[in-house]
Amino acid sequence: MSDTKVYINHTSAYFPNEPVSNDEMESYLGYIDNKPSKSKKIVLRNNGIINRYYALNKEHKSTHTNAQMTALAVRELFDNDPEKLKQIELLSCGTSSPDQMMPSHGVMTHGWLPEAGGIEVVSPSGVCCAGMHALKFAYLAIKAGEVKTAVATGSERFSGLLVSEVFEEEAQSLKAMEENPYIAFQKDFLRWMLSDGASAFLMTDKPNPEGLSLRIEWIEGVSYANEMDTCMYMGGDKQADGSLTGFMDYTPEEIMTKSIFSVKQDITLLSDNIVPLGGRKIREIFEKKGLDVTDIDWFLPHISSNFFKSKIYDMIEEYGGGIPYEKWFINLYTVGNVGAASVYLMIDELFKSGKLKKGEKVLLLVPESARFSYMYAMLTVC
Repeated sequence: MSDTKVYINHTSAYFPNEPVSNDEMESYLGYIDNKPSKSKKIVLRNNGIINRYYALNKEHKSTHTNAQMTALAVRELFDNDPEKLKQIELLSCGTSSPDQMMPSHGVMTHGWLPEAGGIEVVSPSGVCCAGMHALKFAYLAIKAGEVKTAVATGSERFSGLLVSEVFEEEAQSLKAMEENPYIAFQKDFLRWMLSDGASAFLMTDKPNPEGLSLRIEWIEGVSYANEMDTCMYMGGDKQADGSLTGFMDYTPEEIMTKSIFSVKQDITLLSDNIVPLGGRKIREIFEKKGLDVTDIDWFLPHISSNFFKSKIYDMIEEYGGGIPYEKWFINLYTVGNVGAASVYLMIDELFKSGKLKKGEKVLLLVPESARFSYMYAMLTVC
């Protein structure tokens, strides 16, 4: 690998519409079986989120596509200047909620950026780690000398999957069978956590001539799918033996009545494993790179819920020596869980906060519960 350094020189964020408070959520998402959710208050109390964003109006109609939001975030990096957009050589877009299965999210975003001309486009898939995979592809492309200017993005548009219509067929089916008419907690609780938005980074092989940049020191990832069952999924359903059956093996009727395209999560598997497995890799990285927690000035962990904050603190203390809360920077509470965009949005807010000082080290942690993957990175303020 070359000695080329890679820098994040500009960051941007795009949120659709106005922030939605806890009390307004069901006005946008609707009521399942015309009744308020039983799980909503419990989930909101645990996750600590007070605002989120939806690319929806109160009639459940889309106001933006994922690709549109992502393109708007990219445009902000270049002040929406057509000539500046021509600087892009590589567009790397990560999401877990593309607007369609084909074409890819990346090329659909590129379609909203015609001024960029013909460029290379890549679309890492996955869940929360997809944004970090997009970042790593851009980082490696610059480091290898393939390109000098790249844009990496993370984005989500979950709201279309959270509206009551997605669940209504199943709710009515359960009611007809005289079972609990509410969707199982594993399907309902994600409705109160997920948010829409997009964020983008302008990355080059040289730092900003004025102001601050973030130099990427390293990016590392790991998957534990070799030993773990599926935890978070969409477009399939989990069987009693832990296997996952994909949507192509269901009839159109089953896809509706079983809400196959709702986002689901195995809560027990999540709570028992997401933090300990993340700690395993933290220990390996710290040992391999000779790191100590005193080397870290800012810690940006992507957490889906405030419930996990203290657990991650304890994990770092056990495996790495402990990072005091005053070094943490989290904006989950004000923007919601934006999946693949969350770590971008934290970096964007911190980068623009005026709090960073040259020489400071920023540690990123992004867990993905889908089948337990993790991404880690270290940035230096310069």
